[in-house]
Amino acid sequence: MTDNRKKITVGIFIAIGILIFLLGIFTLGSQKKTFVKSFTLSVVFNDIQGLKKGNNVWFSGVKIGTIKKIEFFGTSQVKVYLSIEEDVHKYIHKDAGASISADGLIGNKIVVLTGGNPKFPFVEDGDVLKVNTALSTDDIMKTLQVNNKNLVDITSDFRVLSKNLIDGKGAAGALLSDQELAMNFKSMVANLNQTAIATAQASKDLNRFGKTLNTKNGLMDKMLTDTTVFQKLKQSAATLQKSVESASSLAANLDAASAKLKTTDNAAGLLLNDQKTAEQVKTIMLNLEKSSKKLDEDLEALQSNFLFRGFFKKRAKDSLNKK
Repeated sequence: MTDNRKKITVGIFIAIGILIFLLGIFTLGSQKKTFVKSFTLSVVFNDIQGLKKGNNVWFSGVKIGTIKKIEFFGTSQVKVYLSIEEDVHKYIHKDAGASISADGLIGNKIVVLTGGNPKFPFVEDGDVLKVNTALSTDDIMKTLQVNNKNLVDITSDFRVLSKNLIDGKGAAGALLSDQELAMNFKSMVANLNQTAIATAQASKDLNRFGKTLNTKNGLMDKMLTDTTVFQKLKQSAATLQKSVESASSLAANLDAASAKLKTTDNAAGLLLNDQKTAEQVKTIMLNLEKSSKKLDEDLEALQSNFLFRGFFKKRAKDSLNKK
């Protein structure tokens, strides 16, 4: 009885073991689609990005097969054979594409299929699918690394620039740190503003004066009758023509200078790094201030000119009469 009981117990354990073994085979087989009717497709990749035999094949977010075989193709390409379930045969067309993706952020590599255009017939066993060119995760990471490096370089440049400004290097730094230079610049701007106001006022006066030229016994009438006035005006016109030519030459020089500011082979870059250049800029500002004062003197001298003296006296007399 004891021997029979042992034999029965051993038989039961053996039967349970065989049952577990068969269940494991069927479970693994169902996961690997071993016992499912399938057909084979292939794709030729330039780089399989770590794809391995047994990895899954997905279509519209559903697992439809596995990678059956991987072998080299041509000179440097890799041909991947896909084992696809027969049930999805009616959803994949001949123009369908394949791409390599990842199962999650750091998961295994998978092959993702697209269905293609319904106008094309369905794929057949042994067909070769085209490759969908998509940006891979590795390419994205490489691009991010390059962008990060560029960002670090830009930040470093701004740090050096801000340090130079704080230390007072270059013309910009001198404007921020040198109180005397800042006051001179402020004074120059004020003088230029006054000059602009005076120029605008003179322009208005000249406009009013021009309207009086067509009046009887005015300047135009004298030009037609008095040859002396005409000769003097002719000389003044020649002088103004020279002034216009000089202004055109100055404008051309300024245009050429502004074009050079866009290049890196000139002295503009020295304004941020050369203290000597900053001192030269300071001297130029002082000279501009003196020039603006001389311009004011020239405008006052214009009022004393015999051609405009009568007009300005008349305007002053009219102002007194209005009061």
